Amino acid sequence: MTALPRAILFDLDDTLINAYTRPDLAWLAVAGELEGHIAPLTPAAAAEAIGVFAERFWADRQRHRRGRLNLKATRRKIVRGALPMLRARAAHRLADRFTTYRDEQMHLFEGAHETLDALRRRGVLLALITNGDGPGQRAKVERFELTHRFDHIQIEGEHGFGKPEERAYRHALAALGVECHEAWIVGDNLEWEVAAPQRIGLHAVWCDHQGAGLPDGSDVRPDRIIRTVRDLIT
Repeated sequence: MTALPRAILFDLDDTLINAYTRPDLAWLAVAGELEGHIAPLTPAAAAEAIGVFAERFWADRQRHRRGRLNLKATRRKIVRGALPMLRARAAHRLADRFTTYRDEQMHLFEGAHETLDALRRRGVLLALITNGDGPGQRAKVERFELTHRFDHIQIEGEHGFGKPEERAYRHALAALGVECHEAWIVGDNLEWEVAAPQRIGLHAVWCDHQGAGLPDGSDVRPDRIIRTVRDLIT
């Protein structure tokens, strides 16, 4: 094991659990299930239109923050915007099936528990810092048996602030009783877990589960890149 810091802040979604990767395939799957309800649209056409609309929707920071605090309602809004030809009932059915499908497919990444437990045995303080609504994110934390593995759990919907706000990182650090230079942050989002925390002195570890590498033209430079959190201890 390499030299470790006093504390590590972990992201949740798509860092410790596989939650939101490949939305295009998820939309295609649920559109296929509900093909009879979206006719004459084909599942492929529906999924493509939703993907294009969703990308524009989530690109707006204010909409992103509001939307992630009520994902079910936001997904209904996205489907209605992308597929205006659908009746509201069909659009809501498609959006709600996407929500349940995501929940069904969600799973803990291999080695996540073992990594957290190994870090705790080495005396590293651990915080979970995640965006999203309180009830939804808290349910994931409990479902995947993460509660007892962290010294501090910070959910945007419960605290009223989240990444990439500076106070989100500083609040977690204060809860652990450590300074910026004594801590790492690990996550999959280049803005939330790399660029923003680096500005206050955190060591940023980018989790690139897909092995895709940094996007072309990106000026964000993680201090370290890993494929899985297990790489932290191997």
